[in-house]
Amino acid sequence: MQRHGEEAIAAAGSAAELEDVRVRFLGKKGLLTGILRGMGALPPEERPLAGQWANAVRDRLNALLAEREAALVARETESRLAAEALDVTLPGRRPPLGHRHPLRVVWTEVEAIFRGMGYEVFEGPEIEYDYYNFETLNIPKGHPARDMQDSFYVTDEILLRTHTSPSQIRFMRQRAPRLPVRMIAPGRVYRRDDDATHSPMFHQVEGLLVDAGVTFGDLKGTLLSFARQMYGEGAQIRLRPSYFPFTEPSAEVDVSCAICGGSGRLVEAELSGAPAGGLPCRTCKGTGWLEVLGAGMVHPVVLKNGGYDPERVTGFAFGMGIERLAMLKYGIDDLRLFFQNDLRFISQF
Repeated sequence: MQRHGEEAIAAAGSAAELEDVRVRFLGKKGLLTGILRGMGALPPEERPLAGQWANAVRDRLNALLAEREAALVARETESRLAAEALDVTLPGRRPPLGHRHPLRVVWTEVEAIFRGMGYEVFEGPEIEYDYYNFETLNIPKGHPARDMQDSFYVTDEILLRTHTSPSQIRFMRQRAPRLPVRMIAPGRVYRRDDDATHSPMFHQVEGLLVDAGVTFGDLKGTLLSFARQMYGEGAQIRLRPSYFPFTEPSAEVDVSCAICGGSGRLVEAELSGAPAGGLPCRTCKGTGWLEVLGAGMVHPVVLKNGGYDPERVTGFAFGMGIERLAMLKYGIDDLRLFFQNDLRFISQF
């Protein structure tokens, strides 16, 4: 039996064949196991000799199995390395390069513009207290303005912030009573919206300036300067009366459409047989204007909550969506493209 086992081990050409040999000779139903089970039929004086022989055979076969397995592994490794040999003289393959995301491009540009105006960049928490997100901004519990922002609440008093406006209070409380206060607060915000023009997570930039004698004219001049640096020297802005609980008076701010130059018509379309005057601009829907942000003079209640005396100082605030700025800058018509991480889209910027 030992000789047959040795020959079978030597003839095994693969790990699978070697395992079959092990099972056939040393397995639970193997030949050697069968012999050991039959030792009870031997005369008592022969059993020790038979046991010694069986143990010697088992040890010999186990040693040969281990030796043969090592040889097979070495042979298979050598064959695999030969098959996977690399030609180091071939030219390398350059990995594809990533691209800056258009939202990050616009975010960085906004920061650079306002840093140039003397504003500091401030970062507030994304998980915010209801107190900072609403109450200190003149939106107490039960205020109808809360319905304008469908929120993600963690508890009754903690939520994912719906705007970057809480940064106003946090920044003012760090600075009070020093003047002037100039800051912007870019960051992620969250609301229960999800369609071509809304996302449950998006990005805003909050801006705040507080000082003695700040006027609505200062707000308009600041936003006009920003629009011209972002969209070109020919950009114009338009302020329309609006309502925000934390500013009074308040305004929606439009910027002239960079695609049609503010005319509302694509004149070059006349060359393709379009009506006189050109086709209506699809970007601004023929109005010549694009809504960009909301702004206004800081409400006295907000100034007081921030630690400043509304009888001595005034201020203005504004908030704009970074996605909105990017869509207008690059002519993108679907907000969801920003979040799909398609390299074909991102590489265009």
